[in-house]
Amino acid sequence: MPRPENAGLGCEAGAMPALAMPPDPPALVRTAAAPCDATVRARLLAPPTADEDSVALTCSLRLERGDQVLKRIVLEGSAASGVAIDCDGAAIGRPDAPARLDAVTLAIRSRPPSGPGEPWDRPADIRIRDCAVFGHVRIWGMGVNGQAPPVRASSRSLGHTERAQAAAPTGVTITGTTITASGPIPLYLGPGVTRVILRDSRLAGTSVATALYLDAESAENRIENNDVTTQTGREAIAVDGSARNRITGNRFTLDGRGGVRLYRNCGEGGTVRHQTPSDNVVTGNTFRVSGLFQAEPIVVNSRNGWRLSCGEDAGYPFGSSIDNSDGGTGNVVAPNTVAPLRRLRE
Repeated sequence: MPRPENAGLGCEAGAMPALAMPPDPPALVRTAAAPCDATVRARLLAPPTADEDSVALTCSLRLERGDQVLKRIVLEGSAASGVAIDCDGAAIGRPDAPARLDAVTLAIRSRPPSGPGEPWDRPADIRIRDCAVFGHVRIWGMGVNGQAPPVRASSRSLGHTERAQAAAPTGVTITGTTITASGPIPLYLGPGVTRVILRDSRLAGTSVATALYLDAESAENRIENNDVTTQTGREAIAVDGSARNRITGNRFTLDGRGGVRLYRNCGEGGTVRHQTPSDNVVTGNTFRVSGLFQAEPIVVNSRNGWRLSCGEDAGYPFGSSIDNSDGGTGNVVAPNTVAPLRRLRE
């Protein structure tokens, strides 16, 4: 089995010079949603019932420290564009209950086309501030993951990356927020999601997989100055066919697991993956490690076709259908720091 490229720190992938970092995307034109009235706030703060366990928000919500929202929050379609949720330290979700994969604490999603030939109706420019989220946050467009039927159907013709990105939410900013997982991945960016910012926040709790997942065809997301302390079943951050992201200035606490893996799933669920994990910047991060046996903090092109599912997308003359390798190029993965956890605690 070939050794993955650039396993570890202090190296650059694809010979991309450090000064050639991808530029910031142009700012969105912000149109703020109107404030929620007292009725909407009361609905959210009321206990969930069999008839209403979630609330769809199309207005901007301001909570107060000490508030606890036990209903799930849904931000769907362009009607949710411009919504801001300012928690001021309030809690969203149940801290005392395991999360279900199908019960997303905070869902930001696109609405399917209203008819043949119609576009996906996506939300844009959403702000989440100073929240304590228990459970998981998921952002998606065509599908919740790369195997969803609409994603698979789109992937079987050229232009899939552009279609997936046009269909998915864009411009979501999460700041000053802690997401405490209890099973599912705390923050999942679905296929085609672009321009999400996670900044000055914390990913905590326990995940059976990763702390953060950037799914196929997503791009231009920024993960900056966060604490990643989630106890994970695998690496902390998966960059799966996702491009032009910045993962900078974060502090990872690792317990024998890897930090960041850049790769491209091949064939899983019959979906052709088009985009490679390229032109990402993973720099200025600190990986706090403990124990004698540690996985490499960063690995570029970590899979390269070594999966039983690679043949499931056969028959198409493009993408992972004809090339099972990860194909990542132009990734900058230095400098970063590895430090013993013990020393940082002293």
